[in-house]
Amino acid sequence: MTPESIKTLVSRYFAATRAMDLDAWLACFADDAVSHDPYGTSPIQGKDGLRMFFLSVATAFKEIGFTENFVAVVGNRAAVKFTARGVGTNGKTAICEGIDIFEVNDRGSIQMMWGYWDPAGMMAQLQGDPHSSGKVQ
Repeated sequence: MTPESIKTLVSRYFAATRAMDLDAWLACFADDAVSHDPYGTSPIQGKDGLRMFFLSVATAFKEIGFTENFVAVVGNRAAVKFTARGVGTNGKTAICEGIDIFEVNDRGSIQMMWGYWDPAGMMAQLQGDPHSSGKVQ
């Protein structure tokens, strides 16, 4: 994998997330991919687990936008600093910053992913807590 092809894969991943396009998002992953999103929670394994994760996030938002602010590729891994902005199904807004690490296999799919962000802070914002910043602590 070249750095350019990994950056293209990362761009497809974030574009699919912004579009809330489950099929395009799943197409970025290997069938046996493992995601730690966020890191420290139980790993999400395989496309069935990934599908359930995506749908659980998508049901909380009527609109979501993930922007890749910085992408660094070394070997078969990419580190991405991102900003997420969303509008919940209740009309409240939330913002979150974080870092995703992607490991790409030889077939050009995401094999492993580690997400570093604060889901509790994001959910608190959606519930109207004005003290939640959504920034990585």
